[in-house]
Amino acid sequence: EITSLLSLCGGQFSGEQEIRVNSPFWILNIPSEEMARGLMKRTVCAKSIFELWGHGRSAGELYASLKNYPTDKMLPYLQSDSTYKIHIHTFNKTLTQAQKIKKIDALEFLPFKGKVNLKNPEHIFWILEDYGMNPNDVPEDPIHLYFGRWIADGQRELIESYSVKKRHFIGNTSMDACLSFIMANHGRVKPNDIVYDPFVGTGGLLISSAHFGAYVCGTDIDYNTIHGLGKASRKNQKWRGPDENIRANLRQYGLEKYYLDALVADSSRPIWRKGMLFDAIITDPPYGIREAPRRMGSQKETVKSVERSTENHFFVSSSYHLSDIFFDLLKFGAEYLVMGGRLVYWLPIYRPEYTEEIIPRHPCLKLISNCEQMLSSHTSRRLITMEKVKEFKDQDENSYLLDGQYMPYRGHNSFREKYFSGVTKRIAKEEKDNQK
Repeated sequence: EITSLLSLCGGQFSGEQEIRVNSPFWILNIPSEEMARGLMKRTVCAKSIFELWGHGRSAGELYASLKNYPTDKMLPYLQSDSTYKIHIHTFNKTLTQAQKIKKIDALEFLPFKGKVNLKNPEHIFWILEDYGMNPNDVPEDPIHLYFGRWIADGQRELIESYSVKKRHFIGNTSMDACLSFIMANHGRVKPNDIVYDPFVGTGGLLISSAHFGAYVCGTDIDYNTIHGLGKASRKNQKWRGPDENIRANLRQYGLEKYYLDALVADSSRPIWRKGMLFDAIITDPPYGIREAPRRMGSQKETVKSVERSTENHFFVSSSYHLSDIFFDLLKFGAEYLVMGGRLVYWLPIYRPEYTEEIIPRHPCLKLISNCEQMLSSHTSRRLITMEKVKEFKDQDENSYLLDGQYMPYRGHNSFREKYFSGVTKRIAKEEKDNQK
């Protein structure tokens, strides 16, 4: 997420950045404070950003680092007519108030000339202490210390304010608000973009993009979901109300002006005119766990089921293999994304069989990132971000069939069976243990 947002703000993520995977603190080299503030206006992963004045593996190292920090960079924030306060944040340990005061007093060598104001200071400084990631083995002294000037906070409050629990219209697979915003950030969604979700469902992914000023639209094969009809997904509610639909969700957050439309359509069939239309495609295809993957069929094809909606709307649906879903999605992205536009989607994975080779590829799309979210001990899903780097030509339409990428992922067509096999084995093991 940070990498995508830095590139959106005009910066880049250097390979020399100090990224310690087992630490909640990162040291980044960002060219300007303006870019840092732009980053924090979008991120839901990062909590705060600071101008780093010094750091070290011990208090002595921290103080030595602070003494080496250029005085001319400090002085603008330490003037006699300014006010300030110092916070202490400890990760994986709680300090008493007396311990905090002692650590603050130890910084008296810094040339603070202003007055302390605890309620409304002009400048806020933080001491950050990292006590490791193991709550069962907390060291006496921190393993790393940082001191810096606070610049801005991230957008973590969006997770609560856009919570699915408070949303007007939800479904069985409505995307968690935090993940929705992360996906929009991976897609580098910006004001006046056009963002499309081919498996729109209840529109959870449209909301995060609209929050960032993009115009949003989507399609779904489920007539009842698009029109807000049929049985409700919310507990203790039998049927959906008259105003339970995607438009009402955007209206709930004051984002209705960014809503283009949602159509009943089959994502595997062409419905759009030729040409590049979308700045980003952000979606969560069905895996067959809570929602069945399906596409339009005909009477001549093998009929899986015939469904009838409350509006006397008939259609025939046939099976839609996972491999076909993802390769159709890549082909669609390659054809309909603008150059530099991004495709962001979730790919379900059976972990014992996972290798990098099964990630679907397309010659027009470059893989940007591949992030894992664990679902169970044996399954996960990967957030795949791809960027269009080459114009789509007719010969690219079925190119994935030629480069050996199609067959490796075919094994994941049985993801549903593998997903539930783990559940079945766990239940059997629990029953066996209870009998002992």
